[in-house]
Amino acid sequence: MEMPGAVLLESFGLRKKFGSTEVLCGVDLAIHEGEKTCIIGPSGGGKTTMLRCFALLDRIDGGALTYRGELIGYRRRGDKLYPWGEAEAASYRSHIGMVFQHFNLFPNMTAAENVAFGPVRVRHDSREVALGRARDLLGSVGLGTRCEAYPIDLSGGQQQRVAIARALAMDPDLILFDEPTSALDPELVGDVLKTMRDLAVAGMTMVVVTHEIDFARDVADTVVFMEKGTVVESGPPEAVLVAPESDRTRNFLRSFLSRSSAGS
Repeated sequence: MEMPGAVLLESFGLRKKFGSTEVLCGVDLAIHEGEKTCIIGPSGGGKTTMLRCFALLDRIDGGALTYRGELIGYRRRGDKLYPWGEAEAASYRSHIGMVFQHFNLFPNMTAAENVAFGPVRVRHDSREVALGRARDLLGSVGLGTRCEAYPIDLSGGQQQRVAIARALAMDPDLILFDEPTSALDPELVGDVLKTMRDLAVAGMTMVVVTHEIDFARDVADTVVFMEKGTVVESGPPEAVLVAPESDRTRNFLRSFLSRSSAGS
């Protein structure tokens, strides 16, 4: 097994509440450079909220987040912490790609224009350079002939691959995937998973919230099982998915696999 790279992103006692409901209850998790981490667990366990906190889309209520060893989301002045403004958060997010369940493409832009939007808007790349790179990226995800298509003319799987190319266009250090195949028809899932497998092979650092257990088994360096806002168990897939230590993990996998068998 390869030695893990340096810690890229880390949470310490991460907490998040919505009203009186605590969704994250003190999560400790380290993401290393080049690592593929798959997050599994029942719905409502805090997985999506954790990714949104990692991307500073939701403000945390307790604990801390660091990126390359530096505190993010807050700046320290003396003994006090003050929340970042939107400009600081946007600067951090330029290093983080995120692929959502729903594709969130601009309907009035072609596939290439959607991919080029971030580099032009955030990095101030020229439109010509950004569109050229966008076409190359769309080719790398199998959509080289669909660069001028609008989202309405693309299947759900194709739109999700455009979203992946859009995330790659910013040359991120890390991509966060939030159940990227959950909104797709079953026959469209394979192409998206292949694109993600190719990224994993290429060494992209990835955190993937997923119900695709086979994908997690094949691709992940680390599998994390979350429930009720806590990390119940984490480790290599051959441990967590094959011989989990926690009864709760075993019960979840047994239930999940039985549902999958019943639906096949």
